[in-house]
Amino acid sequence: MNDYFLGVDGGQSSTVAVIGDATGHIAGWATAGPCNHVGAAEGRAKFLRVMGECLSQAASRAGLEASSKPRFRAACLGMSGGPDDKTGLLKELLDADHLLVTHDAKIALAGAVEGAPGVIVIAGTGSIAYGENAQRESARAGGWGYVFGDEGGGFDIARQALRATLREYEGWGPRTALTPALMELTGAANANDALHRFYTVDWPRSRVAELAVAVDRIAGEGDPVATDILRNAAQQLALLAASVRRQLWNEEAVETAPAPTCWIGGVFQSQILLDRFRTLVVLDGNAEAHPPRRSPATGALLLAYRAAGLSVRPHPGFDAK
Repeated sequence: MNDYFLGVDGGQSSTVAVIGDATGHIAGWATAGPCNHVGAAEGRAKFLRVMGECLSQAASRAGLEASSKPRFRAACLGMSGGPDDKTGLLKELLDADHLLVTHDAKIALAGAVEGAPGVIVIAGTGSIAYGENAQRESARAGGWGYVFGDEGGGFDIARQALRATLREYEGWGPRTALTPALMELTGAANANDALHRFYTVDWPRSRVAELAVAVDRIAGEGDPVATDILRNAAQQLALLAASVRRQLWNEEAVETAPAPTCWIGGVFQSQILLDRFRTLVVLDGNAEAHPPRRSPATGALLLAYRAAGLSVRPHPGFDAK
């Protein structure tokens, strides 16, 4: 099994493992549930179970010899929440001559630009921007969590929508179609009732963030308040990307070789937000903006090849699955 390489995207919503051979051929892959929480005792057990099942299924599809602890020539695992509390656990599940455990933004960027220099903006429930230049120096902006940051993410968009309904409720904000929509979706009697519901365990951050879809729908129907929320979210995300570019490239470098900026995450399904984001990125100097070329899991596999000193690009078939 030393001739096989492993890439894993361990995220908040799912885990994806992909195995490639030394030529870049995708030999096997598998998906499983989230594996990002390992702090509590039950979280550790869940992490080991989810990762173990995912690795076992991927190895089986690759036709590899059954083993409780598969061995790879190189493995890269990008983990939501960072690698610090997961590296030791992963060593219980697999062996690798070269093992790289890193954060999810790094593998998302590697997949988006196929290992080239660039910037990735990730905006799902939260938000963060990450980039690497030709010298493989890295920089980030945002990712401070929902209390102090996550501007432009789904939770922040929903939070801004609730704020708009509260302002209308108290008589110091304009009327907006967000108000009846949020009351219907939450079952609340009024904006104040909705606010208190969001502080309960029945409304975790992920559930609140899902309300961003309703904000996009109402904006598409012409509501100016909802539209402004999405446009402001796009501006925040574009500012994160600009911050990373300025940390990694000086003006002369950007003028001669523009750094591509890619995006990934659920909030970019909003066409209003995406169009504004792309416009602002392009206007901010000599910058390119395009969707990711490959998936984060494929990015992790690419980094596994790189860790072994190989210049191999995974074949593109897996990303179509």
